[in-house]
Amino acid sequence: MTLAARGLGYAVDGRELLRGVDLELWHGEVHALLGRNGVGKSTLMKSLIGLVPAMSGSIVYRGEAVEHLPAHKRARLGMGYVPQGRDVFPRLTVGENIAVGAAIKGGGIPEEGRARVVGAFPILGERWSQRAGTMSGGQQQQLAIGRVLIADPHMILLDEPSEGIQPDIVQDIARNMVELNRRTGVTIILVEQNLDMIRAMAQRCYVMDKGRVTASLAREALDDAAEMRRHLAV
Repeated sequence: MTLAARGLGYAVDGRELLRGVDLELWHGEVHALLGRNGVGKSTLMKSLIGLVPAMSGSIVYRGEAVEHLPAHKRARLGMGYVPQGRDVFPRLTVGENIAVGAAIKGGGIPEEGRARVVGAFPILGERWSQRAGTMSGGQQQQLAIGRVLIADPHMILLDEPSEGIQPDIVQDIARNMVELNRRTGVTIILVEQNLDMIRAMAQRCYVMDKGRVTASLAREALDDAAEMRRHLAV
């Protein structure tokens, strides 16, 4: 198992955003986190990576308790996080953004790391000297993922990777992430509303509602419209 969360709790101004969340992420699998807007999915992702401090519960990552570690130390242990909205540095070039990701492990961009990033997303090699702020949303999303890949993570957390991106780029990202998972065994968890992307990527799916993980679904359940309506009210 790559990560196990037990009883995670988090509240703001008395409002519980996470309520005793239990979650298991198995090594080498792609997991999807489903749920309506506002049920705590992004908060859970931020809690796993350390941007939101859990007020209760535990997080064990590759056998090590990490709930008290700050985000940068979790990143050094091999947790990669691609936030909703991408958050690339718009005034920096593609290469400079990638260098920020490489700095997590200290030093510059290793040749094998650049090859890994450009192999997954060739457009980044073509635009290496271009400022990130001049790129399309889909290209920026690929850059945000590449910035994580450069550090060769054991686990990647993807928050709404399809948001604001044209469908053909979404398909490319899904295909490349599946190939990366198959080739390297990296564990992936993604928050996503796009069921087609989830169908293309996920092997295991969790449903969140009102700050809790309420169900674990087999991949086949995503093709059952009635099942989806029951869990997601869509």
